Amino acid sequence: MKLALISRIDDRRAVEFTAQLRQMLEGEGFTIVYDQSSAAIQPRERGPRPIEVDADMMVIVGGDGTVLRTVQMMKKQIPVIGINWGEVGFLTDLEPEDALPFFRMIKDGFTILTHCNTGSLATAAYGTALGVIKMAHEQGKKVNVYATETRPLLQGARLTTWELLKENIPVTLITDRMAGYFMSQGAIDCVIVGADRIAANGDVANKIGTYSLAVLATENGIPFYVAAPLSTIDFSLSSGADIPIEERNPEEVTHIQGVRIAPAKVKAANPAFDVTPHCYISAIITEKGVAKEPYVERLKALQ
Repeated sequence: MKLALISRIDDRRAVEFTAQLRQMLEGEGFTIVYDQSSAAIQPRERGPRPIEVDADMMVIVGGDGTVLRTVQMMKKQIPVIGINWGEVGFLTDLEPEDALPFFRMIKDGFTILTHCNTGSLATAAYGTALGVIKMAHEQGKKVNVYATETRPLLQGARLTTWELLKENIPVTLITDRMAGYFMSQGAIDCVIVGADRIAANGDVANKIGTYSLAVLATENGIPFYVAAPLSTIDFSLSSGADIPIEERNPEEVTHIQGVRIAPAKVKAANPAFDVTPHCYISAIITEKGVAKEPYVERLKALQ
């Protein structure tokens, strides 16, 4: 993957940060095709010079409008990561090693397992977990997806597969209970899911079955990521134990699309969500940055 790096020439911290980040990214196998200070984009007497680079993504380090100005002046629109001090809406207050999880998450050739539906049908625009996958695909990475069917309402089978096929992203549908098998066979490189609610300590409530996937991923040494907007985080909840779990109609379990599949007198439980403790979560991806342990401090810093 080809990256372009820009930092503010008049910001010592930004320049040092960029130098360290470049060294780390090259160590991860990324190709840096453009590394120039923001002096090239500062307003001049005849106006700023347009930026034209042959890169898959641009990383901009700095503050005071650097990120916004650079994006406006790019001749070709490519994905941008802004790491800055003072601009709202980008990664903030990081050390170079803190930015690496974003780049390490999905590599070329990765096979990703996802659960339920987290695309535009369930959220908006790109979506959350599916948004991360779609961006990797748009960057030219050859990714494959395993989508769980997601009982009892089959959102993975009905919605996620449809969205991925529409984007021409290779997808394989599996039943929920097949996930452990494929993980044990080395077929899964990472797991990415969404979230319905996140507590202040990083505990995550999400579609039933998420907790099981997190435990399986940890057992098999597979990164488990959660993608969600900051609005999902409820800082009034100290832990996932405070998150109420909805119990839905048992007929969702005893019936499939109106057809009974279980004996008439059998009881059925149907919790809509479960809670994944933060210790099983490798990182939480938000629109303002990537947080990892300790989540209490890191999530609060993204507000």
